[in-house]
Amino acid sequence: MNGYSDTERADALFSRKDFDIDGLDDEIRVDERCLRLLRLFYLDQVDSGRPPEEAGALAHGADYFLRDFIVADRRENIFALDCGRVRQFAGNWYIARNLEPNMAELEGILRGVGAFYEYAQKIGRVSAGLAAGIRAETENLALYRRRIEDFWAIEDDGYGEWDRQCPVED
Repeated sequence: MNGYSDTERADALFSRKDFDIDGLDDEIRVDERCLRLLRLFYLDQVDSGRPPEEAGALAHGADYFLRDFIVADRRENIFALDCGRVRQFAGNWYIARNLEPNMAELEGILRGVGAFYEYAQKIGRVSAGLAAGIRAETENLALYRRRIEDFWAIEDDGYGEWDRQCPVED
């Protein structure tokens, strides 16, 4: 047994509004709820037949996007975001905030993000349109590969232009 009750696995465990952020206390609460939801996501992936290692990798990728970018940096509801946030994350934020941004790591994160939003649709927290839009953004690997290559090629004060090409906007 995995330690989760049927009640905790129920689709009604969290409502969308449980992930609204209006201040620091909300951010801390939402971060904790994200952890619980990611555990349920992991279990759902295992229950669906994924090997635990693969399910764990998906949850880890989703975790980085959700908790570090959407909650901590953007302070947004994980269920009420614009799918363009994925492009901002993968095409700028991830690259600029990592010592060695690379496609292997980014692809793993993006796989997790896509799978998480499919799960969010399954439990009724996001629309099919949002899940599809996020999936499309996670599959735009050529753009993100080019953004990483362009980042490594920045010389002198070229960062500003690189940043303007795919900005992280509020």
